[in-house]
Amino acid sequence: MNSTFGLFGTRLPILQAPMAGVQGSALAIAVGQAGGLGALPAAMLSLDVLREELARIQAGTDAPYNVNFFCHTPPTPDAARDEAWRVALQPYYDEAGLSAEVPPGAGRAPFSAEAADVLEAFRPAVVSFHFGLPADDLLARVRGWGSRIIASATTVDEALWLEAKGVDAVIAQGLEAGGHRGMFLTRDLTTQVGTFALLPQLVRAVKVPVIAAGGIVDASGVAAAMALGAAGVQVGTAYLCCTEATTSALHRRILQSPAARHTALTRLFTGAPARGIVNRLMREIGPMSEAAPAFPLATARIAPLRAHFEKQGSGDFSPLWSGQNASACREVSAAEITRELAAGLPD
Repeated sequence: MNSTFGLFGTRLPILQAPMAGVQGSALAIAVGQAGGLGALPAAMLSLDVLREELARIQAGTDAPYNVNFFCHTPPTPDAARDEAWRVALQPYYDEAGLSAEVPPGAGRAPFSAEAADVLEAFRPAVVSFHFGLPADDLLARVRGWGSRIIASATTVDEALWLEAKGVDAVIAQGLEAGGHRGMFLTRDLTTQVGTFALLPQLVRAVKVPVIAAGGIVDASGVAAAMALGAAGVQVGTAYLCCTEATTSALHRRILQSPAARHTALTRLFTGAPARGIVNRLMREIGPMSEAAPAFPLATARIAPLRAHFEKQGSGDFSPLWSGQNASACREVSAAEITRELAAGLPD
């Protein structure tokens, strides 16, 4: 496909999903150079690191790129809930010989005026949001410097809400997708449906372009999404093992093993539903345990366990984010993956 993807100025309507914790600027640059829309996840970056990563992208490519932020409201810490979480995890702390005194830490920050100050100097082609949208004044700032705005929707109601707020495109995030669910109008997981059930409903419901996400890992998946009316596709899991990703050796090994066939939504690692490969912690205390504090406060007590067991070569306490289809995860370049996905685009 040689035509330009007019909405974002890319050659291909292929978006690399922003994946916090397993990538940085190198992946965004590589996908952009291959004709897709590379993305930088910013939710886990300090302002200084965000500035450094944006500078690397602009030095590394002239291609358009996307910067992604979360839009959650930070919760008020709940001592009773934190104690319940401590009790639930105590047997594992005992097994590891770790102290249960854990320094507080949120792990992920929402989009803020300070982040907008950093971003404005770079004015990326696209700014995307997860868990809804930021406050109207922040959204107006982003729109004012010319960036396109896109956001994830997991239901028709969310897509209509986003369209009413003036987004330039909606990402239809199907239930197959790895990582955090972008749901924001409800916490009811029974509202969540698969990509190829959600996509045509959103295409009919909204006038803005719809980008398909979730379970798409190869050319045939791209072709199916485009046939159902998608203006583009967003792909994450297929890039997790590429050479430019920072995915750990442990995570890569599990992604390329039979264990990757079994994923589930879990609240255990951050406090919000996110899809990852099922491991010991998820099996033993239940992937959606109500003991876990609200997002993103669950992360702090998990972190010492994760660090300890990863040193032993175990992913039993790690967030092994993955979509339901990890079959395309390979140690090849992001450019090769992008080219293979593009083979599914209509002529």
